[in-house]
Amino acid sequence: MIYMVDRYCFGEFVGEIAEMHRLRYRVFKQRLNWDVTVSGDMEIDEYDALHPVYLLYCGPAGKVEGCVRLLPTTGPNMLRNTFPALLGSLAPPESPAIWEISRFSLEIDSIAQKTGRGLSQATYELLAGICEFGNTRDLKCFAAVTDVLLERVLRRAGVPWRRIHNAQRIGNSIAVAGFAENSKKLLDHLCAIGGLRRPVLTAPMGLKETA
Repeated sequence: MIYMVDRYCFGEFVGEIAEMHRLRYRVFKQRLNWDVTVSGDMEIDEYDALHPVYLLYCGPAGKVEGCVRLLPTTGPNMLRNTFPALLGSLAPPESPAIWEISRFSLEIDSIAQKTGRGLSQATYELLAGICEFGNTRDLKCFAAVTDVLLERVLRRAGVPWRRIHNAQRIGNSIAVAGFAENSKKLLDHLCAIGGLRRPVLTAPMGLKETA
């Protein structure tokens, strides 16, 4: 199950959001050893203060086991404000039809059991949740700053992915920026290969517009 959490319902998901930040700490600080901002056992940065939309993947026990953060490219975002070097000579994307995805993460147990193309059902569910979110807003694509490991996951899952510029070493990772195309056809593909039932999100049409 994936919950969409936006600024209008943060108060209903205080515990889950805290779990999300602890998950991000375990993934990005402890597992990947990225140079990220932490507060105790949580990974939190300045973009979490911009009222992003979170997609929270919950496992069978109801615990948050995966997450992704979404921000419109019409405001501050990681690609424009933190990693502009990954753009090369190109201007950062800025369009209501393009949102940025970041902090895509899953617990190790959630990615251990493989399904189609060697990826877990949890991976497909979170990717399909992103796509379903995009389809409710008529988004044509998502921009992302990630590493080459997740880039391989996207390509293996069949997500149309296009690098913006050459990969660069940033800290302990090889970072890349790119565009992931969004479409109903892609959502159909992800649900079919991942064995998912729709809707993937708990209430895909119920999310209010983020100002």
